[in-house]
Amino acid sequence: MHLVFLAGPLLEGGLMGDWRDFNDAPDRVGTQTIDADTVRRELSDRLESMLAYLFPNGTTKSGTFQVGDLHGSKGNSLSVELTGEKRGLWTDFATGEGGDVIDLWAGVHGQSARSDFHKVIEGAAEWLGAVSWQNPLPTGRAPKAGPTQPPMDELGPRTGKWDYTTADGKLICCVYRHDPPGGKKTFRPWDATRQKFGDPTPWPLYNQPGIAQANTVVLVEGEKCADALIQAGICATTAMHGAGATAKTTKTDWSPLKGKQVVMWPDRDSVGWTYAEAIAQAAAGAGANSVVILLPPDDKPEKWDAADAVAEGFNCAGFISHGERKVVRDAPPMLPTFTLGEMLDDDSPIPPDLISPRVLTPGGLLVFGGAPKVGKSDFLLSWLTHMAAGATFLGMAPPRPLRVFYLQAEVQYHYLRERMKAINIPAHRLNDARRNFVATPQLRLVLNDEGLEQIIPAIKRAFSDETPDIIAIDPIRNVFDGGGDGGENDNGAMMYFLSQRVERLRHAVNPEAGVILTHHTKKLGKKQFEEDPFQALAGAGSLRGYYSTGMVLFRPDENLTPRLLIHELRNGQAIPHKHVDKINGVWREVRDSQRLVLKDHGERLDAERRRKHDVILEILFDEAARGKCYTANQFSETFESQCGLGADRTINRRISVLATKGYIKFFDNHRDYRLPAPGRSRNGYLCVEGMSVRLPAGDSDPETGEGPWQEIPVVPTHFKCPQTGASLPVENPEIWVYQEEETP
Repeated sequence: MHLVFLAGPLLEGGLMGDWRDFNDAPDRVGTQTIDADTVRRELSDRLESMLAYLFPNGTTKSGTFQVGDLHGSKGNSLSVELTGEKRGLWTDFATGEGGDVIDLWAGVHGQSARSDFHKVIEGAAEWLGAVSWQNPLPTGRAPKAGPTQPPMDELGPRTGKWDYTTADGKLICCVYRHDPPGGKKTFRPWDATRQKFGDPTPWPLYNQPGIAQANTVVLVEGEKCADALIQAGICATTAMHGAGATAKTTKTDWSPLKGKQVVMWPDRDSVGWTYAEAIAQAAAGAGANSVVILLPPDDKPEKWDAADAVAEGFNCAGFISHGERKVVRDAPPMLPTFTLGEMLDDDSPIPPDLISPRVLTPGGLLVFGGAPKVGKSDFLLSWLTHMAAGATFLGMAPPRPLRVFYLQAEVQYHYLRERMKAINIPAHRLNDARRNFVATPQLRLVLNDEGLEQIIPAIKRAFSDETPDIIAIDPIRNVFDGGGDGGENDNGAMMYFLSQRVERLRHAVNPEAGVILTHHTKKLGKKQFEEDPFQALAGAGSLRGYYSTGMVLFRPDENLTPRLLIHELRNGQAIPHKHVDKINGVWREVRDSQRLVLKDHGERLDAERRRKHDVILEILFDEAARGKCYTANQFSETFESQCGLGADRTINRRISVLATKGYIKFFDNHRDYRLPAPGRSRNGYLCVEGMSVRLPAGDSDPETGEGPWQEIPVVPTHFKCPQTGASLPVENPEIWVYQEEETP
């Protein structure tokens, strides 16, 4: 549409001008003269749409529209009146500026309503559309409207007008209301695209600019109710034709409700409820996150609606948030997030441990591992019964007697009963244990869908109206279901079992229950076990990333009864290793003074560490004297399984420890020693204190060794920071300082 503004004289009513639409339909070709009052009236009629278009960050409060400034910043310094005789008047309290809707349009666009009047009117016209400036009825159908009167047709003057716009404020259609004398109210839509009376395709939702900015949208019956809530500061919308949309939901474009929380507020009558149920299903089908229908209070009159509620001062916000409702589509769980400030300001108490100190926390997962025949089940039975009795066990204490469900799949009933009778529980705590500990006989099922259907009701039945504090499964292997992707040694299958089976069981019974899983360890050498005992758990990659606590029971010497109990805590400080043994039917902690053999074993381990320490440093020193230097990886691969150093990974870890202690440093100035570049090494070549590189001098023969040679002392350029592990430059390479240790 091409509009030309023809300036005219300044008259009493305002600046006159002609608008010519050269692309208009044949029955509406011509030139129409308007004045500034017409522009002002049309902008005022569409004030809410105009404000949403100009100020996306604005808010509505107590009958005013508020925004930070003419640039649209967030805030409330600039206020626009939305109701009464002052509708459209605005004031910026920060700058003292103000005026009417024409001044507001001009100010936002950096113009002056006086000096740039032509541009202001032209810009407003492009936004409003030609329908704002001409009678939409065919010639002769009805009297032409005056510049300050609403459009007229055979139904008489309009008594209401609502603009339906896109989210960015572009006009889609107008809906006019007429209340002719002696007749019933009539709504007539005007399609702005086709420039004629009729419904647009598809039917739009009302207040799309507001919907785009909101998370929760209240869906009502009719524009009057929507406007009442909007004036009260609540985002509301309606479908075109109100209750008439009930049977024609497919004609409406519901897509603006995708991802929103939709609250239906029906009129209090049967038609309103039918409308609400039909529209709620349409909103759910469009992808709304949640959809509910409010139940109007019983004490309200027939046909009571949202507009009535606002008029009577009803607590609309409270009703929307907490009113009785029917859930059509429940919201998916929200992903919780916390700012640093929220966490720093949160002084609420930490939930009490199920088993202290932080061994098992509410909702935590503990994996208890050990080799076959190490005594896992016997240890677990004693431990769990003490927790059920409220008694401390090897330093692990419950806050009260805990309700424990022990799901076991290894021991038949009679032999389980025999073991239970042999457990020594303090007499004054026995009654609590008798009531709180519930076990199954040997189960022959898998924790798949069918297995869970049997186990979940059994656990609920075992504790009547209460829920268990601990669910123990012994062992994983006998009930494992990896979803058909592999066994318990496969990380993917283990993750499926933990997330889809164990968590499903926990949440069905008690989401805050602690879960204990008994698992076997793979056969690792003593050296490997000493370096990382939890790597011995089958499926360790998934388990260690998932559990909150790991526990391993390990027998250091197969010829002796004492075991080593090792903890790995995700939620607490490290627990020292314990040497434990079953003495006279009771599990006890064994002190070094009681079991000298454990001291001997520890001394042997210390001696082995010292030997490797000396061997690695000696090799680096001697090889440099032969003109050979190594990076960490080169050294590990070259001397793997030599000199009793073990596998390359073991050597690499030992080098890392020695670098942390300061026995090994690095140098990256390889050209100074006529060495090749160290490849992909991050740190460069290894060096030790007093090391020198033997290099040929003059005409010496490198093959036979004949001729002069020279010894060049190696000084480090970098060292490993013991606090951060970072590679830092050496400040004074002539001084070699390291931390002495008793057992490197």
